[in-house]
Amino acid sequence: MFTKVDKILVPVNGHSADEAAFRLACELSRDTKSKLFALYVIEVEQELPVDAELADKTALGETVLERIETVSQEMKRPVEADIVQARHAGPAIVQEAVDKQVGLLVLGIPFKSHLGAFALGQATSYILKNTPCPVILWREPVAITPATMA
Repeated sequence: MFTKVDKILVPVNGHSADEAAFRLACELSRDTKSKLFALYVIEVEQELPVDAELADKTALGETVLERIETVSQEMKRPVEADIVQARHAGPAIVQEAVDKQVGLLVLGIPFKSHLGAFALGQATSYILKNTPCPVILWREPVAITPATMA
């Protein structure tokens, strides 16, 4: 049984899985009357100050969040969307979940393989290990090819 949560965080990064995960969060928030948050993390390289002005990356983040805001309007679920800068996405997402005291994190992940096996990225692994709230993963479908059927 799904426990009522007041706040749901959906990290997004421009992957194809973002929109489906956000739509799922919208449905869950409709059922639970939860507040929705979308978060885009700009990862800043070590040689730059963490608060460096990164116009291209900020513009990309704004584009991604504009798409999420469009989906929120379509689904009639308001969202609070933010961009943060950090060295690594995983810790930034966990910190945002803690700061906002979210009750659920919905994470869309693309299907990735490494050496022929399904693999989670570093950020996803960090989030699953460290987030103090439940996490729902929405993994995009596997592309069926002759190689995957063997």
